[in-house]
Amino acid sequence: MSSIPTIADLRTVADYQFGATAGEALFPDDDVEVRRSTSGRPRQVVADGGRVVSYRTDGRFTLGLEGGRRLRAALDHPAYSVVVGDESAPFVREGKNVFAKFVAEVDPAVRPHDEVAVVHEDGDLLGVGRAELSAEGMLDFDAGMAVKVRDGAGSE
Repeated sequence: MSSIPTIADLRTVADYQFGATAGEALFPDDDVEVRRSTSGRPRQVVADGGRVVSYRTDGRFTLGLEGGRRLRAALDHPAYSVVVGDESAPFVREGKNVFAKFVAEVDPAVRPHDEVAVVHEDGDLLGVGRAELSAEGMLDFDAGMAVKVRDGAGSE
């Protein structure tokens, strides 16, 4: 990678973090703006729909709601997703965390600290955040936080 990462470099990171087609889904040509620090390091990638991702100092992305929407549209269900029902939906929309006992379905590959989209059983994006448990733990535990929600979808 050059000293200042390009969109192609960011796509490579996204493909590594989220799967083979994620980079193109998150960052299609001419659709995103990369906001950089004074040193040129990418900080955020934004589009008309809002924040797609933030670029952490460890080289991984944190999802914004627009990034969650784009991943959900591009990847097979339930890739990088945690599914909840009616009981949790209004709380997640407000940005409240997801607890294990309310997880109906989850991508079996999810590990602690992975970035995930939280979706309703009907497919609506409710929020995005960081998995606190493995997929197996989310489905097995009756207590404990499953996803630390960073952004709730509000009344979108």
